[in-house]
Amino acid sequence: MSSLAPSFRAPLRRALSLKACTARGFATVPPGPNEPSQPAPTKRKTYFKDTTVAPFSDFVGGAGQPLSTSEAYSLRTAEVGPEGKKRTITRLPEWLKTPIPAGNDNFKAIKKDLRGLGLHTVCEEARCPNISECWGGSDKSAATATIMLMGDTCTRGCRFCSVKTSRTPPPLDPHEPENTAEALARWGLGYVVMTVVDRDDLPDSGARHIAETVRRAKQKRPDLLVEVLTGDFWGKLHDAKIVAESGLDVFAHNIETVEGLTPYVRDRRATFRQSLSILKHAKDVMGDKIITKTSMMLGLGEQEHEVMDALKELRKINVDVVTFGQYMRPTKRHLKVEKYVTPAEFDMWHDRAMELGFLYCASGPLVRSSYKAGEAFIENVLKKRRAAEAAGVEGLAQAAALDAEKPSSI
Repeated sequence: MSSLAPSFRAPLRRALSLKACTARGFATVPPGPNEPSQPAPTKRKTYFKDTTVAPFSDFVGGAGQPLSTSEAYSLRTAEVGPEGKKRTITRLPEWLKTPIPAGNDNFKAIKKDLRGLGLHTVCEEARCPNISECWGGSDKSAATATIMLMGDTCTRGCRFCSVKTSRTPPPLDPHEPENTAEALARWGLGYVVMTVVDRDDLPDSGARHIAETVRRAKQKRPDLLVEVLTGDFWGKLHDAKIVAESGLDVFAHNIETVEGLTPYVRDRRATFRQSLSILKHAKDVMGDKIITKTSMMLGLGEQEHEVMDALKELRKINVDVVTFGQYMRPTKRHLKVEKYVTPAEFDMWHDRAMELGFLYCASGPLVRSSYKAGEAFIENVLKKRRAAEAAGVEGLAQAAALDAEKPSSI
């Protein structure tokens, strides 16, 4: 302080004295004799420490009393989370639980090539539970991959689908047809499914882009079996014709659900009758040169008679293949599961579909539109058709009859 000039000492003393006068102490002052004492703070409850374990008798008390069918297969819920923030979740039945995707060398190679070529798959975008099994496969020819063409963003917003949506998605990648064909030739797959996002922003809904991809894939691998899972092209039949004539083996378009639930499940621009018209036109154009296929989700609240009506409508327009699978809710923003359909019910729908005259039906809780497509279709429909052509037999029905042994379901 002595080094400061006299003119600076007075202001500094005033500042120090002011600070000393205004300083506050934080010592706790005990209450007076007439003052009420403060209650002790309650211990904050925690999710992990403040729960009690139920006695063992609670778990075995009902032994020997089997549940009824309705109780055993009803939606099971559980409360999870800390006190005050608990939420109810639905537990999956055992038959819907799948292993964590890890995969073998086939799985890893496919994923690496997808990233390197800038390609997308519906397996990843739609969070399919079968990705490890399909991509891995028992060998390369048995592996199945579902390439998603025209980007990863759809112009529609269906209430069951987790694919991203936008009114103005990015423009088409002009290199995608060649990159897709190159990837398929590199993988050596026996069967590939090409699915698409709806692109209502394009004049032809992307029909020419899809057709070019199929042609290039067939040029590189003539023996490759190609299925295209298309949109509904907004009901424009000439666009559906472009894809049907591209050289594909299977023309697929999913009706997704029964007619009565369509306005609530799918985007309002997609209608049940519009989907039927697309499937019918593809068959009218190509006849038995292609297989037509559709898929339905169960567990959305559909009634038995509604499913039967849908199957009958599909047979009227000569749809060859139908698949049934369990609807799974991808996020909280999507429709809730109304029912977990049992494996026995899926077997029933397989039998009814075959009785109505479908060439093939895949029906099971984990079946998806492209699930195990290579093994199912190569063995049960497509190879039979080729064998029939070589033998001079006409028609898919006669071709399928060459081999009477059909798997009951997947």
